[in-house]
Amino acid sequence: MTLTEAETAESFYLGGAWRRSTGDAIPVINPADERVLASVPSATADEVHQALLAAKSAQRGWARTPSVVRGGYLRAMADVVSRHRDRLAELIVSEVGKPARQAAGELDFAVGFLSYNAEWDRRLEGETLPADVPGEVIQLSHAPVGVVGAICPWNFPLAVLCRKLGPALITGNTVVVKPSEISPLSTIELFRLFDAELDLPPGVINLVTGDGRTGQAIVEDPLTAMVTFTGHRDTGKAIMGIAARNLTRVALELGGKAPAIIWRDADLDVAVPAIVAARHTNSGQVCTSAERVFVHQDLYQPFVDAYVSAVQQLTIGPGARDPDMGPLASAQQLAKTAHAVDVAVSEGAQVLTGGAAPTEAAFSQGYWFTPTVVTDVRPEMVIMREETFGPVTPVLPVGSLEEAIDLANDSRYGLSAYVFSRDYQSVMRAAEELEFGEIYINRTLGESIHAHHAGYRESGIGGEDGKWGLLRYTQVKTAYHHYG
Repeated sequence: MTLTEAETAESFYLGGAWRRSTGDAIPVINPADERVLASVPSATADEVHQALLAAKSAQRGWARTPSVVRGGYLRAMADVVSRHRDRLAELIVSEVGKPARQAAGELDFAVGFLSYNAEWDRRLEGETLPADVPGEVIQLSHAPVGVVGAICPWNFPLAVLCRKLGPALITGNTVVVKPSEISPLSTIELFRLFDAELDLPPGVINLVTGDGRTGQAIVEDPLTAMVTFTGHRDTGKAIMGIAARNLTRVALELGGKAPAIIWRDADLDVAVPAIVAARHTNSGQVCTSAERVFVHQDLYQPFVDAYVSAVQQLTIGPGARDPDMGPLASAQQLAKTAHAVDVAVSEGAQVLTGGAAPTEAAFSQGYWFTPTVVTDVRPEMVIMREETFGPVTPVLPVGSLEEAIDLANDSRYGLSAYVFSRDYQSVMRAAEELEFGEIYINRTLGESIHAHHAGYRESGIGGEDGKWGLLRYTQVKTAYHHYG
């Protein structure tokens, strides 16, 4: 499944119209077989500025639109995603490589983000405060920030897009979207569906495709009031540095190195499949993936034996066949994952299973890597410190809960963590002392749309989802009403 040359040539959407970009073409590769699916243009800085101007021109009228009307548009957008779920999922499978059920699940999340934020059309409340002088009242309200630049990742192109569109639009902002150059096709198609089936005011949503240069142009432009970015830590740091020049607001979700603590009384029938899913969903290319596993020494060998056995039963193949695991999304991701294992082995780690590309002829093309389990690791090893973002699980025994928590917190990241125990005294202690934004207890990964998704340290700034994520897209405005 792909788009026609005409559809990808005109992938520059601003002010309610499709245009042809003058930028260089970027090929979009199917990671399962390395076929070129399409080429999309990389919007120039001038074209980005045009898109931001269109968003700026539309923003005041959109903010004046009653919130219940904005909520109606979000519900209609959710309906479009739902009705075209199969086609959009096929595009995600072809450009990202994820299994069909996981791609369909991503679309369910996209619908949920739009639907949930639509519910805030009558919920966004201000405050009225008593004044210090007679004949006056103080009113606090949530105003839109203005034009939002939404720079989206390749691993969940439509779920994260809708995660950003929902709160931005319901609070009265307009948006310029830039999808990843690795997976732009599903976003282009969704914008085409919105354009064809909805009557959104021109300029409320705009689309530019391109690589990092296009994203940089969004961040640099003074018309951008806020940048919301999901992606690599180093890119987030660069965005923050550029945004500082104009004091542009940023919300940065920058990945993680999630620890999983398997305590001595953990139920392995729960912990093993949960960690298998948390490590191998989307081939391990999830920011909340379990990247480090700390197992109490009394349970270490039983866990390792059960985990290796479970990992070896995972099926690998093209996403359309709906295996447990598809390919990695790009040649860069494959090289990064293979390098992480090679470095670990050079530092003394032992590979118990996997550790390389599959050898069968069916995998001669594409970006394939087998599920991998690594032991004999030490906390200072690179594989225990840097985000792998691939299907590799390092496992380390620990002797005490204090040791497990200390090792877990010894990280530049702080997005997600996992705890498996039937002793709630241990669970509560870990939940209190783990320095991570979200903690999964006796369950696998998967945040809820109405909760909050944010991290400590270099996992980002700001946050997404729920009330607190939505408020990130607003500016508190104070009005002193003097009537005396």
